[in-house]
Amino acid sequence: MRTADIARLFALSIIWSASFVFIRVLAPVLGPVWVATSRMLLAGAALALAFVVVRRHLDVREHWRAYLFVGVLNSALPFLLFAYAALALPASYLVILNAALPMFGAIASAIWLGEPMNAPKVAGLVVGAAGVVLVSRAGPVVPDAAFVLAVAASLGAVLCYALAGVWLKRRARTLAPLAVAGWSQLLGGAALLPLAVTTPVHGSITSAIVINVLLLALVCSAAAYALYFRLIADVGPTRAMTVTFLMPAFGMLWGRLFLDESITWPMLVGAALIVAGTGAVLRPRPVLRQAAR
Repeated sequence: MRTADIARLFALSIIWSASFVFIRVLAPVLGPVWVATSRMLLAGAALALAFVVVRRHLDVREHWRAYLFVGVLNSALPFLLFAYAALALPASYLVILNAALPMFGAIASAIWLGEPMNAPKVAGLVVGAAGVVLVSRAGPVVPDAAFVLAVAASLGAVLCYALAGVWLKRRARTLAPLAVAGWSQLLGGAALLPLAVTTPVHGSITSAIVINVLLLALVCSAAAYALYFRLIADVGPTRAMTVTFLMPAFGMLWGRLFLDESITWPMLVGAALIVAGTGAVLRPRPVLRQAAR
């Protein structure tokens, strides 16, 4: 990869890992529904305004059903589930569990796209699953019912991302990726809005809360999606997905620095197992590597 692509990869890993810190701060105050809704509406509105200014990606009337479906599956549900999980889990846990995305994607692709599951992929899935189990028992969180539900919600969010990726690969080849990012977030946020207006805010909205919401929406969603799709265009989706390799390390660092969260050896080992399993799942088959040469 070029130096510019590597810089984008690191920038994206820093931004997306920091998003879990913002979610951890906002969820107890705003509640999961308002965290997801405000994030999507602000990010989608910012990107839609940019589309109007540059007069591109204005096909929302033609493809609004597809954008709405992706918005619900790829943004509304996972954002809501992660925000719910943040009520019980530290930010470092959230970002480590999120790193299991390529493994879920491999399973979904094998079921719905017919992509083969060879021995290295199966071994990677086993290693990654062991990492998830180890992280779930790593402490310092008490493994009670709320903790189990939070872990399940995090993995459910990752599953939503994987299913959305499979759907986009099969059905949305004619849609511009950046248009999908903008309109799906705006429409997905609009779909959550009726639920949000009936949900009370749990705490007081201070200037710090407003700043966290703006950073989560405008930086961790709008700007991050623009970086991500530029990276996909430059290096392809498989290499772009390696951003998940870097996120656990940054996520644990931000959790330690800004939220005073503990980092334990089981967490480090579990994160390493998830990353190793992800690497095995993403590793191209020998025939493909030879063809690439």
